Amino acid sequence: MLSALHIKNYVLIDSLDVSFPEGLVIITGQTGAGKSILLGALSLLLGAKADASVIKDGADSCVVEAEFQMGGGDDFIDSLLADNDVDWDGTNLIIRRIVNASGRSRSFINDLPVQVGVLSGLSTHLVDIHSQHQSLLLTDRSFQLSILDRYAGNSALLEHCKSLFKELQYTRAELSSLTSKLERLSAERDYTQAQFEQLDAARLRSGELEELEAEQKQLANAEQIKENLAAVRSLWEPEDAGGLSIAASLKEAGRLLSRIKEYVPSAEQLSQRIDSSRIELEDILEEVSDVYSTVDVSPDRLQSVEERMSLIYTLMRKHGCSSLEELIAVRDSLSGALFDSASLEEKAEALRAALLLKEKEYGSVCKDLHEKRVKACGGFSSVIENSIRYLELENAVFKAEVLPSAPSLTGTDSIVFTFSANGRNPVELAKCASGGEISRIMLCLKALMAKYTKMPTMVFDEIDSGVSGSVADKMGSMICDMGSEMQVFAITHLPQVAAKGKAHYLVSKGSGPDAVSTVSLLDREGRISELARMLSGSSVTEAAIANAKSLLFE
Repeated sequence: MLSALHIKNYVLIDSLDVSFPEGLVIITGQTGAGKSILLGALSLLLGAKADASVIKDGADSCVVEAEFQMGGGDDFIDSLLADNDVDWDGTNLIIRRIVNASGRSRSFINDLPVQVGVLSGLSTHLVDIHSQHQSLLLTDRSFQLSILDRYAGNSALLEHCKSLFKELQYTRAELSSLTSKLERLSAERDYTQAQFEQLDAARLRSGELEELEAEQKQLANAEQIKENLAAVRSLWEPEDAGGLSIAASLKEAGRLLSRIKEYVPSAEQLSQRIDSSRIELEDILEEVSDVYSTVDVSPDRLQSVEERMSLIYTLMRKHGCSSLEELIAVRDSLSGALFDSASLEEKAEALRAALLLKEKEYGSVCKDLHEKRVKACGGFSSVIENSIRYLELENAVFKAEVLPSAPSLTGTDSIVFTFSANGRNPVELAKCASGGEISRIMLCLKALMAKYTKMPTMVFDEIDSGVSGSVADKMGSMICDMGSEMQVFAITHLPQVAAKGKAHYLVSKGSGPDAVSTVSLLDREGRISELARMLSGSSVTEAAIANAKSLLFE
């Protein structure tokens, strides 16, 4: 339950610290005093959109804080707080929200910062706020369906249905995207296949172009190369029979130097150096001979190399490549596209099979939901109809009917509430009920919902709008009965309802441009005075005071 509310610099509220008891809490005050401001502050605390306009004039920021006492651990709250690293003892929650002048806000739970979405998540398990405009929801079929599902105990089944529907939507979207891609690949497959086959037939090899270019240069200049190599060889070995080769000359020089080593010590070293040079020169000559033998003067090979180079250059131009490596990458990409087409088709088949299973499971859950809803309609309609008749619509008829609808998060059903105040020709509720009738029906639904939810606190903002007299008294009794099982706040203008409360708070506003709103807990005499004001208007009469006492203590 909501045990305390602390507000600072919020709209017309300068500073407010108020505690609330269990049971039925009444809030009254003249029009414009600020009752709706309290509701707005509580809504802000529970995740409503922040706006700098809520900051009191002259202030830099506003703060709204509430303390909640829980009757015990709640699995949903436990999980939500654990996921956001918030510790709590299972019984006490302190929620605070600060709005600054820029309109930005900060949210805290038990003094730990959290995202505002966490507050919104908590709100569904802390407070149910029925504002004046919410009665319009009564004509909304999704709202009607949610009420019936709560009555039927469909919570777990409904969550399963929502989960399956989301999975279905995701799987269908994935399959649709994959199918589109396959269709595109199929349309391009023949062209891709032809492109790949041409590149694959070329048997491209990394580094090949550089090798071909080097070989082409050699082949194109083969005769000149051989002539120069032959000339080098002739320098080593003169063609005339009487001349000595360079190697033989060096060998003879070494021999001659060896003869005088006994007389010239350095001659031995010189002889060794000549021998080393001779060996190196013989190696060079051998390599020159090897090169000579490998140089091929072959016009056929030259033509073959140039044709190969021409093919590679042509393919590079065709595919917009600046290097052979880029061309090989294009070939591999085309190969991958052809392979992907096959693998994507396998994936599509797997998705189609999974989709069939999910559709079957979703259909089964929808069937279970439908059967439970149809079964619940009779009892639900009877309970609401009896409650409406208690509120002095003695001939009223109320029916809930399950109708087929397109598959959605909530299954394949929709609900329509039909109503007739005089018992004849019931039609859709949205087309026939007056404002007072809507208020009574909504209260009956809320009273029923309170029995089937674990919501600790419920707030009614003038749910008694449009009714008066004995009907108002009975609505007050119904709200009071709800207060025996949960904490109920009733913001009301009706003395018949206000007299039922366990605690009565008065919202008042001073006069002048700087007037602020205040909230005070009324004692016995204060309650009598406020009820008398509500009964008689601006001039409180003795009769009104007597009537107030009778209402309060009957």
